[in-house]
Amino acid sequence: MIARVMLACLTVTCLTLAAATPAAAQVGRVFPSETRTIVDRTTGRTITALTSGAYADLKIYQTHPQWAADGTHIIFRSMDRAGAGNPQIFAVDEISGVIVQLTDGPGTGTGSPNVARLSNKLYYMRRPVEGGGNRYRLIEVDLTPLLADAKAGTLRPGGYERVIATLPDGHIEVGGFTLDADERTAYTGFDSRPAPPRKPGEPVPQVPGGIRAIDLTTGAVRTVMTTPFRMGHVQANPFVPGEILYCHETGGDAPQRMFIVKADGTGNRPVYPEQPWEWVTHEQFADADHVIFNLMGHRPALRQHQTGIVIVSLRDGSVTNIGQIDGGTSARTGVPYFNQPDQRPDPDNRGGYWHNAVTYDGRLAAGDDFDGNLHLIDRATGKRTLLSTGHRMRPDHIHPSFSPDNSRILINSGMLADGKRLALMTVPVGDPAR
Repeated sequence: MIARVMLACLTVTCLTLAAATPAAAQVGRVFPSETRTIVDRTTGRTITALTSGAYADLKIYQTHPQWAADGTHIIFRSMDRAGAGNPQIFAVDEISGVIVQLTDGPGTGTGSPNVARLSNKLYYMRRPVEGGGNRYRLIEVDLTPLLADAKAGTLRPGGYERVIATLPDGHIEVGGFTLDADERTAYTGFDSRPAPPRKPGEPVPQVPGGIRAIDLTTGAVRTVMTTPFRMGHVQANPFVPGEILYCHETGGDAPQRMFIVKADGTGNRPVYPEQPWEWVTHEQFADADHVIFNLMGHRPALRQHQTGIVIVSLRDGSVTNIGQIDGGTSARTGVPYFNQPDQRPDPDNRGGYWHNAVTYDGRLAAGDDFDGNLHLIDRATGKRTLLSTGHRMRPDHIHPSFSPDNSRILINSGMLADGKRLALMTVPVGDPAR
């Protein structure tokens, strides 16, 4: 094990932020390769498992990048690889399989790490913890020297982090944060006051919230907008600076789910005006001008209308439905498909797509279903291909993401631990090796 202690004070170019960084004794810790290959017995494709299932590892949410700018490392989070009760962020080298711990210390925000596209950097929020201050801090990690030094076993005493900004008193991060297309600004969702605990079987408690912008050079913080409801799924357009997608987070079906706003707070509007019978969820950018989302079809009443994976234009509102799948076996087998213990399989569950992924070139999309299967969709022809099966939609979901070159899809899988823990796997998009 490689272990060094990072210095507590960081000097920020053009701005001195006198903010303490928690001790990082395990930053740079190296884990040997856990990579193995598995042949999908249904599709014949060779799947690569990058983690073993011995730890509770999971990918970043599908709305955000997964691969570092070096094209080799996949950034992921683990609930227990750094020790029980100590969630941290890690990188796995797709070529060597070696895993490196990137963060350490209390309060590491593993819910929404941001991997930069234009530089080999990682950004995350550090939450307030007892004895560590009462304000959130936005942290930047310089991945290139950290990964090189971890490989060489020569970690530098000053560490690899800098504090970008300290958020205002009373800031409560919710809904995640995101990097603008030009990576000059980060946007973060917030609650205006503490929300009451969520009760079993009930929707997410609603409190007013909004979005704040953080200048990544100066650390200046400003409020973009406020909302009367719970903020969710904050994500910047990866191609158009100053355009932010967000949602009304209810934990289920919102009366109007998706909205978009400009970085100066103007132009706030619904992305896809919903009908009362529609259940919209899991939105993300499909390219500079379109958003992909799911019209859920897991209940009989929903299937009386259009359901499936949908692409909507941000510029003219035009809509394209790229398909739906029939049925599902989750309810019949009794396998829970939600990760919340209070939600059990609905005997009327009709299955269908649950989450989606898309290639930015407009060619392909992907969807997971309620049974832990992964499907590829040709957007031009509508042809659907079953890529992989049996990934157990627990303790969390597949959440597919295409690689930057569109050749493979990164997923969560409960297969190796029989649904007790997740592993990271990549599934090839091309023809299966038989």
